[in-house]
Amino acid sequence: MWLFCNRVLPPVKSSRALLFVRFHITYPLATSTFCENLQETIHTIFNETCLSKGRGFHFPPCHMLNFCGIRILLDCPLDLSALLAFSPVPTDLGSLPSEERNNTEANGFLDSRVGSEKRQKIEKLLDAKSLLFAEPWYKTVNHLHLWNASFIDIVLISSPMGMLGLPFLTQMKGFTAKIYVTEASARFGQLMMEDLVAMHAELRQFYGPEDSNFPTWLRQEELEILPSELRKIIMGNDGVELGGWMPLYSAADVKDCMLKICTLNYAEEVCYNGTLVIKAFSSGIEIGSCNWVLNSPKGDIAYLSSSSFISSYAMTFDYHSLKGTSALIYSDFSSLSDALDVEDGNSFTVPTANKLSPMSSQDLDRFNLNSCQNSKDREKLLSISSHAVDFIKEGGSVLIPINQLRISLQLLEEITTLLEASAMKVPIYIISSVADELLALLNIIPEWLCKQRQERLFAGEPLFEHIKLLKEKKIHVVPAIHSHQLLMNWQEPCIVFCPHWSLRLGPVVHLLRRWCGDPKSLLILEDVLNPQLALLPFQPVSMQVLQCQFPSGIGLQRVDPLLRTLRPKTILCPQELRSRVGFSREESSSILYYKEAETLKISYRKDSLELKIAAELAPHFYWKTFEKEEINVARLKGQLLVENAVHHLLLDDDLKKSSTNMPLVHGGLPDPEKVMAALSKMGIRASIEHGMNDAKSQSLCVIHVQDPYKALIEIGTTNTIITTTDENVSSLIYKTLDNILEGV
Repeated sequence: MWLFCNRVLPPVKSSRALLFVRFHITYPLATSTFCENLQETIHTIFNETCLSKGRGFHFPPCHMLNFCGIRILLDCPLDLSALLAFSPVPTDLGSLPSEERNNTEANGFLDSRVGSEKRQKIEKLLDAKSLLFAEPWYKTVNHLHLWNASFIDIVLISSPMGMLGLPFLTQMKGFTAKIYVTEASARFGQLMMEDLVAMHAELRQFYGPEDSNFPTWLRQEELEILPSELRKIIMGNDGVELGGWMPLYSAADVKDCMLKICTLNYAEEVCYNGTLVIKAFSSGIEIGSCNWVLNSPKGDIAYLSSSSFISSYAMTFDYHSLKGTSALIYSDFSSLSDALDVEDGNSFTVPTANKLSPMSSQDLDRFNLNSCQNSKDREKLLSISSHAVDFIKEGGSVLIPINQLRISLQLLEEITTLLEASAMKVPIYIISSVADELLALLNIIPEWLCKQRQERLFAGEPLFEHIKLLKEKKIHVVPAIHSHQLLMNWQEPCIVFCPHWSLRLGPVVHLLRRWCGDPKSLLILEDVLNPQLALLPFQPVSMQVLQCQFPSGIGLQRVDPLLRTLRPKTILCPQELRSRVGFSREESSSILYYKEAETLKISYRKDSLELKIAAELAPHFYWKTFEKEEINVARLKGQLLVENAVHHLLLDDDLKKSSTNMPLVHGGLPDPEKVMAALSKMGIRASIEHGMNDAKSQSLCVIHVQDPYKALIEIGTTNTIITTTDENVSSLIYKTLDNILEGV
């Protein structure tokens, strides 16, 4: 039963579906079971839980939503920074703790136990032998292991980094959720997972099989004697993160995971269960990365992940498609995790929006168009490239373990340009098990690139400079550091791009050991939370280290104007933004703040519901005009269903009967004075007792009928009740009210 009106109507008793239609739908009827459901539809409540705030680009945030009864997981990354607690592959047994060395000599393989010198229950200084000499396990999202995977209905992946933990989830018992990810993110994410498995294989081969499924270093007695810095990485502040460690998945697990993924393009609609329409829009941070809009009959929610107005390769940040939603979840933590606003300056003080120059919402489009030429990001890339070439001129080599694809591509182009300008012939190596496939993929996905890159394709130019460099043999792509091709072509000084930014996996470990004692060589290090810990296994380090911080999201200066441009009715922001961004108060949006590991209930009203009515129902509309309320109301029978998040009203099979045969339904409240006058004309004596219009009584007045009948007429805010012992008296009073009220 669908009822739409400006005022509350009395309850309707009918076994048939009733429909009151008006041109401008506003407030719902709050009576009868179905109408209560309708009120809940327009007054929506959904739950949001921030499982993890993440740590920048490599470890994006993760959320759990409960919307329309559908449980949705937003992103499933890995915390690869936790690899810093482990030692990279040792070069010789002499570098191992004494107990590890003895076990290796006796058994032919390494036990995962820590050294005997760490078994003293005293706090020691952290050194290279304090690290875990064991096959690494991998840290999943905080608190995700506490959720039942079988209860998850949908998984939405916003970026390639956000899917690195997905194979862990798809292996869990009972997991049947639909996984949605853009086609480009799926392909890049698969390559990243396969590369991670390939790099991990070296550690697995070195350490050999585990004695049990539970590693020794996770035992309580071993954790207690670890240095506090490593213990914090493994357990977290409160010990809750201890349950998130898992052994790495296999290549077969990755393939099985990819079979369960549903890919989509930007702005493509997919419908889940007929009630939820899902769309992805470019976030501009990486090729294929996206923000999400979820649309249902109860409203729509936008999820704003890490996004960037600076887009040299990826498609431009499409924030226009996020406008006007019922709720928006702001999940770009980049400006919170850094000590400076990465897109707005190099100050080492924590900025606030009040200290930054204001930017109006009209400036966003102009900034989006012009920032590639004028941003500090480009200046930083030029500076890094210039440093790299300077070290090459001095006879040193340059090691670049950067995993951000866009940064690696830009550095490759800038460095080769400077080398050509200097007339220097220096070999550039790209070492990765998936490098060949990744570079080939970049050349066949122009639809995922920005407009400037697409124009190069139409002009007959290569999309990226590496295509020309490969043809000219200025760069060499090899799958592994021990490959025959690399050994035959190796020259120094040289420039090497390779994984992994943690300095614990892959070719970077061997190359860093080779050059760490050379003061003429340069290591370009991505922003690492603890660079001292990252370089600990390679001490003493004489080579120069250039630590760089690259933009990975929206700057503080643009948070408020962006949200004012999007104008959602409700905004969910991280608690940390409260003190850093002064949100404008003149807008109608309400702002709520969420914390990690806390569930937030969000309630909002939807102004209208979209209802599509079959054309054959039009002849059955019999309009009734309520002049006082200035509305037109029609009543008919039909079948109601939901498809693609839209309600549809279809023709009922037995609609042959005229709706004029149905009993009238009355709207509005009877005027007590008119009721008294009508009763007086009928010779009935009555008196009025005005009631208290409070939340408890909900009664406007009570009319006591005294002579010649005994009855009670209670006129409330939502209904009118006639109480009497005589059915004939009840019918008589009902007819009196029937003549006063308008019916439809």
